[in-house]
Amino acid sequence: MTWVSAVVHGILLGGIYALLASGLALMFGVMRIINLAHGSLALIGAYMAFLFTEHVHVSTYLALAAVLPGALVVGYVLQRTMLERSLRAGQLVPLLTTFGLLIVIANLLQYFFSPDVHSLDEGGIGTASWRVSSSLSIPWFDVLTFGVAVVVLGGLQLVLRFTQLGRELRATAEDADTAELVGINARSVYARATAIAVATAALAGVFYGMRSSFDPNAGAAQLLYAFEAVVIGGIGSLWGTLGGGIVLGAQINPEYFALSGHLVFLAVLVARTAMQAGGIRLALRGVG
Repeated sequence: MTWVSAVVHGILLGGIYALLASGLALMFGVMRIINLAHGSLALIGAYMAFLFTEHVHVSTYLALAAVLPGALVVGYVLQRTMLERSLRAGQLVPLLTTFGLLIVIANLLQYFFSPDVHSLDEGGIGTASWRVSSSLSIPWFDVLTFGVAVVVLGGLQLVLRFTQLGRELRATAEDADTAELVGINARSVYARATAIAVATAALAGVFYGMRSSFDPNAGAAQLLYAFEAVVIGGIGSLWGTLGGGIVLGAQINPEYFALSGHLVFLAVLVARTAMQAGGIRLALRGVG
């Protein structure tokens, strides 16, 4: 039962990775850029919730009512003022821009909040668990986190499939120039997509802060796990992102948890590269 317990807890842990990766998957799926500041933006959400809990004296869950609208505004303004210009300059510039943003955010957080480690209060649910057997107990907070990840990814999927915004997002992701010709404002679509992505990142950052401690330099590590979840699950696939998060979390041997997750990521990259190379060779033979 020990390995069963490790797998169950790993699957639930995958919920936080999937939640972190959801905004990254959305931005890449729509704008075709990898936001290297994604983990740092999630940290901003955690620190904003920390401010509310410390100075306004509200619970972390109530703090989300202020953090999420603020994150939407930050994402919208970020796209209109910074990312929009970098997108016009080529594919490499957005990577450099978001990398610079990562460094700036880390230094600003360290300046205003010090390098000290902080954490968020998860409330009574943080210590509650459901005991299945003598060797298996399921923490309620992990179940809540996994449920929130499913709701967020499912909600994004419904928005993309059944709403006007979703149709505009899919059309712009397919071909922004053609979308402009049929009356879609691609700039507005990009800004709304970034706003949603930053809001989901902030939500993930708050849940991450309730699950473990964080400091101003924790954004890079969260970006790594989010990026791995997106790649393992299939770039641009929201439900695949959930699967990628579960794969990262569900490790039988906790001692080699981080290493095994990175090895899975590397194996997926190698396999997909080999498949693409094989497809190219077949196409060239067909042409010949």
